[in-house]
Parts: sequence; C-alpha cells; structure tokens
Amino acid sequence: MDKIIKISIRNLYKIFGEQPEIALNHVRNGISKLDLLEEYQHVLGLQDINVDMGEGQVTVIMGLSGSGKSTLIRHLNRLIEPTAGEIEVDGENVLAYDDARLRDLRRETMSMVFQKFALFPHHTVTQNAATLLKVRHTNHEETILEANKWLERVGLKGYADHYPHQLSGGMQQRVGIARALTSNSPIMLMDEAFSALDPLIRTDMQDLLLELQTELHKTIVFITHDLDEALKLADYLVILKDGYIVQKGDPQHILLHPNDPYIEDFVSDINRARVLRIRSVMTPIDKVESTDANGEIDYNDTLESMIARSGGDTSLSYTVIKDGAPVGVLYMRDLVKALVPRTITGSTQ
Repeated sequence: MDKIIKISIRNLYKIFGEQPEIALNHVRNGISKLDLLEEYQHVLGLQDINVDMGEGQVTVIMGLSGSGKSTLIRHLNRLIEPTAGEIEVDGENVLAYDDARLRDLRRETMSMVFQKFALFPHHTVTQNAATLLKVRHTNHEETILEANKWLERVGLKGYADHYPHQLSGGMQQRVGIARALTSNSPIMLMDEAFSALDPLIRTDMQDLLLELQTELHKTIVFITHDLDEALKLADYLVILKDGYIVQKGDPQHILLHPNDPYIEDFVSDINRARVLRIRSVMTPIDKVESTDANGEIDYNDTLESMIARSGGDTSLSYTVIKDGAPVGVLYMRDLVKALVPRTITGSTQ
C-alpha cells in the first residue's frame, strides 16, 4: 500500500544574503556553493530539495555540520522562510498561510523537540510539559492531567514538582518529549534531539522514541549527524551534503546500494550485521524454486541474530515469515555476501 504523504517539499531553495533572489539565478545556472560565497557573498543553504514524508513514519534527515539539515527542518514550521519552492502539509501550502494560520500550525499541527532541551528553568516539570496546552488556553485541570500522563509514559513519574536543574540531561530531554506529546500534535520535529546526551542515555532515548512510535504513529522528522542513529530510527532516510540531497529512500536499501562515494564513506564502518534486516537480503517467495528450509525466521530479524542461530553455516536456508505468512527465503550464503561493503560499481572494498 502506498504511503500517505503528510509533508511534501518541492524545489526548495534557501540562500542567505542581501539579494537571495538574484543569487538564486546563479545557483540555477550551476554555480557552486563555494563560488557563490566567494564571488557574490551569499551562502547556499538548500538547493532544489524534493522529498515526501509519509504519515505515521519517521523521516530522518542526516548530514554533517553545514549540510543544511537544521535549515531544512526549520522551513517546515517557517522558522526560516525559503528563497523559492513549495511546502505542503496535508495538501495545504503552508507558505501561503497568514500569521493566524501559521500560529495554528505551530500550536496545533507541529511540535518541536530541541537539542538543548529548551525548558523554562523557573517552571516545574509538569508546567514545562504543559506549556503548549497552556498556550492554547486549555482547561487548567485537564492540562495538568494530560501533562502528568505523558510524563509517566516517558518514565518521569514522581518528578512532577521538580525543576529542570534537578534533573539529568536525559531526564530533561524526556520532559521535552513529554511536552511534544502533551500537545497531541500529529507532527513532531526533532532537531538533533539526542545529540547532547551520553551514549547510553542516547540509546535509551532512541528506544523510548521507537516504543512510543509503535503506539502513536506520529509523523516524525528527525535530524541527526549520526548514521547509526539514523539507521535505527528511520523509516525513510534523506542524506544531505552542502545543501542538496545525495540519496534518499529506505535506509536498508541505501546501506546495501550507496549511489555516491560520499554515501560509501558514510556506510563503510557500519556494523552491517547489527543494522541490516532479513527483509533486505531475502529472496522473495515468488522467486524461490524450493521452500525446503531449516526453520522459520521473522521478516525484521537482524542478520546478527541469524549468524548466531545458524552458527555461520552458509549451506542453511530459512523461511521468512511476516504477519504469520511466508514471504521469502533467506539463504545464508546471501547473508554473508551482504556483510561485505560494496562500491557503486559493485566491486568489494
């Protein structure tokens, strides 16, 4: 079934400088980012961005510092205005919104989780979590009940009357997530939300987000510079470099089929056995001549789990099950091949 598009971005450009419209013509005529800066003193932030973000999915936008990922996410709620292009949410052009409609978009439709937590230091945990509902002038008792409900869901039961300085960084970010969930906005924007956290706490927060997403099916736009995090969270992955999209699509496909040396460098050091899923390397059931197998495995199991189960025996095969029905066969010899990084020409590194 085709995904329902929640957010659609078309031909989006952002140029920083005094005369961005004039600079835009140079960009469309092929001038490089470096030459634009040196010759015209303008900075190319985004170049011809085209991407659809599915409803109920986690779209991860990944890139190194300066790639344009934070600039892109801030266009969605118009914290930054584009130089050219279109942004639609639920089929409506948000660039045409007046101030009142834009306020509604930010209050009702989109919530944001920041890297630096952005909590009010003089407000309690509950008051921080209830911020967006208070802005909507929701009934006070209802607001507090809703805030405390989500604080409990993110593991902060008993901390309602604490202040931010009394919490660890991970706990403060849990308040930020509870605040976004309390707003009940269908879209969550998460800009490097876990980047400031220690590795173990970061892993816990990723697991929490995935657990909540299984239940809530929010449309999440998640910004990160970390490929491991991107591959863990993403239903759909967009990789930026110097303001343009290098590759986009299913993260498993990108890992197996990088289309650019830049992507190859990114994925070369990834633990492929831990990240890749059976579904990415199986042979579809309609292409299998014989279904004789040594057992059944789940569609979403990792290759790592299968190596342990099979003992590394490349002669074995397994029937792949999804929702109780066979959908393919995993041949262990294909699994082993998938562990070897490939160049865009198909040769091994």
